[in-house]
Amino acid sequence: MSQRFPPAPVRQQNRPSQQSQFPAGYSQPPLSPPPPALLKLVSSRRRLTLLNRFLLIMFLVYAGRLVHIQIIQGPELAAKSQSNRLQNVILPAIRGNINDINGVPIATTVIAKNVTCDQTLISDPAGAAALLSPVLGIPIPELTTSLTGEKRFNYIAKRITPEKWKEVAALDIAGIFSEPTTTRVYPNGGLAGSVVGYVGAEGHGLGGLEFGIDSQLAGADGKVTVERVNGREIPGSETQSLSAIDGLSVNLTIDRDIQAVAERALVERIEFAGASGGTVVVMRKNGEILALANAPMFDPNKPFDTADFLKRNSAVTDVFEPGSTSKVMTMAAVINEGAADPLTPFTVGSSITRGGTAFKDHEEHGILQLTLNGVLAKSSNIGTIMASELIGQDKFYDYLKRFGMGELTGLNFPGESGGLLPDPTNPNQWSGTTFPTLAFGQGLSLNAVQAASVYATIANDGVRVSPRLISSYSRNDGTVEYTNQANSVRVVTAKTAKTIREMLMSVVSDQGTAPQAQIPGYQIAGKTGTANKYSEVTGGYSGYTASFIGIAPGNNPELVVAVMIHDPVNGHYGSTISGPVFKQVMTYALAHEKIPPTDTAPPQIPVNW
Repeated sequence: MSQRFPPAPVRQQNRPSQQSQFPAGYSQPPLSPPPPALLKLVSSRRRLTLLNRFLLIMFLVYAGRLVHIQIIQGPELAAKSQSNRLQNVILPAIRGNINDINGVPIATTVIAKNVTCDQTLISDPAGAAALLSPVLGIPIPELTTSLTGEKRFNYIAKRITPEKWKEVAALDIAGIFSEPTTTRVYPNGGLAGSVVGYVGAEGHGLGGLEFGIDSQLAGADGKVTVERVNGREIPGSETQSLSAIDGLSVNLTIDRDIQAVAERALVERIEFAGASGGTVVVMRKNGEILALANAPMFDPNKPFDTADFLKRNSAVTDVFEPGSTSKVMTMAAVINEGAADPLTPFTVGSSITRGGTAFKDHEEHGILQLTLNGVLAKSSNIGTIMASELIGQDKFYDYLKRFGMGELTGLNFPGESGGLLPDPTNPNQWSGTTFPTLAFGQGLSLNAVQAASVYATIANDGVRVSPRLISSYSRNDGTVEYTNQANSVRVVTAKTAKTIREMLMSVVSDQGTAPQAQIPGYQIAGKTGTANKYSEVTGGYSGYTASFIGIAPGNNPELVVAVMIHDPVNGHYGSTISGPVFKQVMTYALAHEKIPPTDTAPPQIPVNW
């Protein structure tokens, strides 16, 4: 049965009384909430118009900016961007070799690496320096300075070996790179160091032939331009290139083996004699120089470990008074003029006075009855003065000039000195004692190559040929350019030259001053020299130059060996100080050049009358 509930009570409203709108008998219903207020909106078309206008303005702003960047600033920005990416890489030219007469390199070039950095990519310069220092051998503070900054390219180390670069690369330091380069190497160390010379840090010659013919040896570097990003080359980005032109190789007349023997013999003798230095020149009769040894020596691989003064080629840069080795020119002039012959007698006293000065021989003696050959064999100053006076000073001076005194040899070697020959027309250079002094080898100066050239002239039947050190230049393609044939001039007749050689054999005989220079199986023609050495410091004579110059074989000449040792203290005669070096070097050179022994005995020319 359903339950009925009473009707719900009507809630009274506290509203102002008003007359009911409903008919009688009806109750008033509850009030409904008022409808929500509506916002009157703009039409959708207007909204789209505003949005389009906004977007158009933004588009025009961006478009204008793009036009400004791409069209107005575009070329400039592109150029800046490309310049930041483009880098020039040098393609180093290979410096030409310096080879000996047999093509053996005395100086050569090998591939190397330069270590570079981009400082902007190195986050910890001190840490990178600590890693690099033990590998490169550069102090940490120095490396830190090189690695710190804003440079996009900076050198850290130059000309390291490829093997050393591998050690650097293995460190994997961001911002460290390499570039190809070359370095100069001297495989034989100090061999012919003063002749070959050396190069500096930039790869250009600073001394010797490296300096003298630098333009021929150096060639011309090439260049390639590439793009790099963060230091890394963009593959295929090469934009332009210029190929390197390798330098010419120079082929010397120097024979490495003869050079080595000459240097060793010279150094040993200098140590024995306690001398300050010396020179050995080995020359063919045609002027080709087979050896040019100087001591002290230096290693061109480490050129800056030696003082510059000791790196000079003293065989051409230093001059000295020749002493008795110069007497060969006096004898040649007298004989060539027909004023005397090897048997012409001379009565030689204990002294001779000229220009108010008494001249003596190196040893005291009484009256000697010498032939002209004996004057040369005994190396008499007095007899030589007497012989020179048979032709007079003007003719004598002319012969000295013909032999090349007072002028450059023609080698064109850097720093060469032509020596000094007084001028008889100049009263400030010529006095009453000049002529007699010149006759026996003092009062003039020459270098070692000039001295050897005098004897090469006698060996070459009286024709002087300019000395030669360079025989040819060669290119990588195998083509060879030979140097011009040296100039030649006849000084004396072939007959005179032969006579002088026979007289020089007497010097090396048991009757002469240098019997210890004899070489078994060969005729040797040579001359000793013991000259007072002029000192620029004191302005007078101090010490000696001991020398020996010889020709072999005497009857059929091929080679000349000239030895000069300066300031010896353990003896000073050329025969005892320099003679042994001559014998050692000439003996080897004759065998090395395959020159057959002499099959005849030397002529016997009387030294007394």
